[in-house]
Amino acid sequence: MPIQRLNHAVLFVRDVDTSAAFYIEVLGFRPVMQLPGQAVFLQAEGSTNDHDLGLFHLGAEAGPSGAGRTTVGLYHLAWEVDTLAELGRVREALTQADALRGGSDHGSTKALYAHDPDGIEFEVSWLVPADQLDGGEHDDPMIAPLDLDAEIARYGADTAGGVGVSHAVRAG
Repeated sequence: MPIQRLNHAVLFVRDVDTSAAFYIEVLGFRPVMQLPGQAVFLQAEGSTNDHDLGLFHLGAEAGPSGAGRTTVGLYHLAWEVDTLAELGRVREALTQADALRGGSDHGSTKALYAHDPDGIEFEVSWLVPADQLDGGEHDDPMIAPLDLDAEIARYGADTAGGVGVSHAVRAG
């Protein structure tokens, strides 16, 4: 049986309490289990997983990740939101936390890029609903600056995103 989806991710962090606070306060995760000073397991607001993100404490002496610069490793995690209004709320929270690094329009996805307190990159994205894709949004990959106001005008602030929509699903 093929893999269906990613269930959770685990990150090693310098300070588990600082990182947990960031993911809770900025992205709306909730703690579901804690091993004080060692680990925290977090669940995304709309998730039914027992946890979506595990954070393990390494200590202040831990060096920065070299992934993608000097070592192989994970480039980033990507979290989905349901609406462009929620993407706007996340943009504001990331800006307030001085974590936002940019935004991109990939045609079929509208994405924000940010870093957590340890510099680990992540993406928060909204997926264009399959019935609103115009073909070229999947067939001709693009990267353009994200104009969130224009996307809200085009799709509506409260339009439900196309959770996990892929080329294969669209073509079927």
